[in-house]
Amino acid sequence: MLRSNEVCQILELVRSYSVPIRDDRVRGLITWYVKALQNAIDMIWDNIEWRYCFPELVRKGKKLVVIRGLKVRIPIIPRNRAFKKRLRDMLMKNNPYAAHWVDAVIRTAYSIMENWRRRYLRGRARKVKPRVRRRFARCKTTLMKIDYQAKTIRITLKPWEYLTISWRSTWFEHRVRGWTVGEVIIKDDRVVIPFKSSEEIYVRRVIGWDSNELSLDGYEPSIGFIHVDLKPLQSIKITYERKKAIAQRKGRRELYEKYVRRERNREKDFINKLSAGLRMLFPNTIHVFEDLDKEDLVSRKRAKNRRKRNARTPWRRIHRRMSEVALTAHVDPSNTSRECPRCGYVVETQEGQIFECPRCGLKMNRHKVASINIRRRYLEGKRGKKRRARMQGFPHSNEPEISMKVELWVGVTPNGRSPVIWIPMKRDLEGDEAKGRGLKQAQ
Repeated sequence: MLRSNEVCQILELVRSYSVPIRDDRVRGLITWYVKALQNAIDMIWDNIEWRYCFPELVRKGKKLVVIRGLKVRIPIIPRNRAFKKRLRDMLMKNNPYAAHWVDAVIRTAYSIMENWRRRYLRGRARKVKPRVRRRFARCKTTLMKIDYQAKTIRITLKPWEYLTISWRSTWFEHRVRGWTVGEVIIKDDRVVIPFKSSEEIYVRRVIGWDSNELSLDGYEPSIGFIHVDLKPLQSIKITYERKKAIAQRKGRRELYEKYVRRERNREKDFINKLSAGLRMLFPNTIHVFEDLDKEDLVSRKRAKNRRKRNARTPWRRIHRRMSEVALTAHVDPSNTSRECPRCGYVVETQEGQIFECPRCGLKMNRHKVASINIRRRYLEGKRGKKRRARMQGFPHSNEPEISMKVELWVGVTPNGRSPVIWIPMKRDLEGDEAKGRGLKQAQ
């Protein structure tokens, strides 16, 4: 039974698993695919039309933000039928495989070029032709015949020549029971199979999350404040930064690459467990994050130490992984820690960890202020309101509320076979402990 305050939303789930494979035909297919893909990119690049266009600006808060990029000439990728026919005819000349593989090459080439164009217009890519540096072959669904009973995929290589892959008796078989198979990616030694499914979620809570260097700080009226510790993740990054620096000084490239892989795997493992833990701890929830621009956070206008610390924290990866396992949303990050959630006053300068409103006297940790504002902005956006009134559930000075007096501390244990969530306490933010930490709330 759907309650009046619940909204049903569909969460699209994707899980990718790899199956090892040994077949000499696969290496030949990938070699041809990569070469054809680069030829398609070359032809598209040579036919790009460069048009004059001025930068496009939009106002976000009190600042003008460039959304098109400071480029006077923008690239127009050819998409007319005549060009695509010439491109396909060129690729078909030396094609020993099924014709649908050429269509797969063309679609992948356009995807790469569109991604380059988008980054170029934002000033994050140079006017340099993309190069294919990895060996892979993306298979279209028209080349696949899937038998869900036998748990096999038959891929057409050439007319009447097939490659059969099975995920029966694999360690992930029970995890994807009832899921559908997407477009597989073939590599030299394995095949990556994406499985897709959808899940109905009846939303009961909305949590606003402030992303910080050492923590994720959230707020939801029925729970209170939530503090997720990211110090173990920072320890992983710092430890491997030192190890990589030593390997670089010694000129040991293999050792350096080994540390890079280990750091990436441990970071990925921590983020996966963190996301799974938050999903288990807060079901039927929309998690709202700031739409952070990592390029701006590591720009040279900031201090060197600040840039290094910002570059170390993988906010985007955390947000992306959360979006894969739970419902997420993003809001504008401007002034989230400088706007009073009670009266709407925006403080011009913000120093230290404590926010103090000169208008209404609210005194609170600025990370908690940001989490309240992030949640409020999402709710106001859903209602189509532009006002700066206090958020639903945030008390006036004469309205004490239990959610403002407790803080839920959440941690992730990196060790173990499955994600482990520990909740050591619900901390009372009133009293001597709150005073000692400088987190006393408005009475």
